[in-house]
Amino acid sequence: MVEELLTAAIATGVAAVVYVGAAARVVKQYERGLVFRFGRLREEVRGPGFTTIVPFVERLRKVNMQIVTLPVPAQEGITRDNVTVRVDAVVYFKVVDPASAIVAVEDYRFAVSQMAQTSLRSIIGKSDLDDLLSNREMLNQGLELMIDSPAVGWGVQIDRVEIKDVSLPETMKRSMARQAEADRERRARVINADAELQASHKLAEAAEVMSEQPAALQLRLLHTIVAVAAEKNSTLVLPFPVELLRFLERSAPPPAAGPAREKPAPAGPASEGPGPAEVADADADGLDAEALEGAPVPDALGAPVDGLMLDAPSPEEEREGLRE
Repeated sequence: MVEELLTAAIATGVAAVVYVGAAARVVKQYERGLVFRFGRLREEVRGPGFTTIVPFVERLRKVNMQIVTLPVPAQEGITRDNVTVRVDAVVYFKVVDPASAIVAVEDYRFAVSQMAQTSLRSIIGKSDLDDLLSNREMLNQGLELMIDSPAVGWGVQIDRVEIKDVSLPETMKRSMARQAEADRERRARVINADAELQASHKLAEAAEVMSEQPAALQLRLLHTIVAVAAEKNSTLVLPFPVELLRFLERSAPPPAAGPAREKPAPAGPASEGPGPAEVADADADGLDAEALEGAPVPDALGAPVDGLMLDAPSPEEEREGLRE
């Protein structure tokens, strides 16, 4: 009798241990437990810690409440300005309603992943290439709204969406590099032109000041000579400014005036004979006649005619002809 009671007690203890082992559950701090009794969801959500269920009647489903990092595979699409790009992103989300995350959707992770890929393709088609490269904050906000709208009914909250990388074709990369280089060169030329303009204004002011004080130009020339001579060159080529020549010309004394040229005396009457001016004209005419005597006379074609000599009239014959 005692042995039977002892055996029954041992069997009852073993059954109790087995029952407790089958019914005991531990829910971690970052988890929540959903209890299904015969497939029906109990309203009570089990919190973290030790809990029990009815073995073979109830089933405990644990749901992770941590923020999940979900990488979105690279999606290839065509932007609004007809450029083919590959864009990948990352989605940060967490479960805020464990019951909806388990009951409303079959696999909330897969659902969020597919929705993120679809939204990313849509964002690529609606955006320009410049927006994808430089205006990512606005695209991230739009992508977050597109994913978060259907995820609200799944008990999931989208915490953040970030575009990771934008891959461009090699031809587009070379084109963008040439564009950036041309823009840099344009800005460099504008800066050089602005510097030349400012320098020209300063040089004009300096020239105006030097024109008022010509000695300043000579001092500047001497300073240039000293600066060049410090290089220990064997040959020194120094331009001589024209303004310095004008300064020296203005500082030189004026030349002395020469004797005045005597005016020829007026010719006297015909009875008194030729005057000094007529005698000078007669001498000049005589010299011309002597020089021309014996010279050949050219014909109509410009060639000289042999044997013909030009006899110039004397001054007396010219005066007789004028009187007649």
